[in-house]
Amino acid sequence: MEFQDVVQRRRMVRKYDDRPVDPAIIDRALDNATRAPSAGFSQGWAFVVLDTPADVARFWEVSAEGVPDRWRRGMMSAPVIVLPCSSKAAYLDRYAESDKGWTDRDEARWPMPYWHMDTAMASLLVLQTVTDAGLGACFFGVAPGREGALRSEFGIPDSHDPIGVISIGHAAEGGAQGSPATRRRTPAGDVVHRGGWRG
Repeated sequence: MEFQDVVQRRRMVRKYDDRPVDPAIIDRALDNATRAPSAGFSQGWAFVVLDTPADVARFWEVSAEGVPDRWRRGMMSAPVIVLPCSSKAAYLDRYAESDKGWTDRDEARWPMPYWHMDTAMASLLVLQTVTDAGLGACFFGVAPGREGALRSEFGIPDSHDPIGVISIGHAAEGGAQGSPATRRRTPAGDVVHRGGWRG
């Protein structure tokens, strides 16, 4: 698939069919994720891959409670879940090294949390790779109040923070329905400000 086709076809898929996912596609997506840009080449990311029915079921048991609504029932059909995690410590440590010129790990030097931003860019490469392979995926947030249970269940260390969740599988009929089905995409001309902010 041409790159422009990947960009235009990528959608957040919220329902999957029961076809298995080729593990080689997941491996390729994760390898591509490690090629994302990162400040100082800190590479402060890690990925927890849940690709067995038992592990995916464990994820849903600890990440939500109550009777699943329509959205969650659709998402629960994904055969693969990836938890991208960022490490602030990796960035603070990297920029305290001699070639960066800082002598401390002061977090105040970071007006934006690049550890989260770089891991988000790595996550986008996962989304694009699975789209290129003909699969669907969705990036969504960890449910409020469930991060501790998620950390405990899957052994995520305190040095890393799960920044979200990526579900992956073969899109079911109507699986990409969501806000884009009811809201228009904002034209680039409305958000691009050449030479300074306008309007």
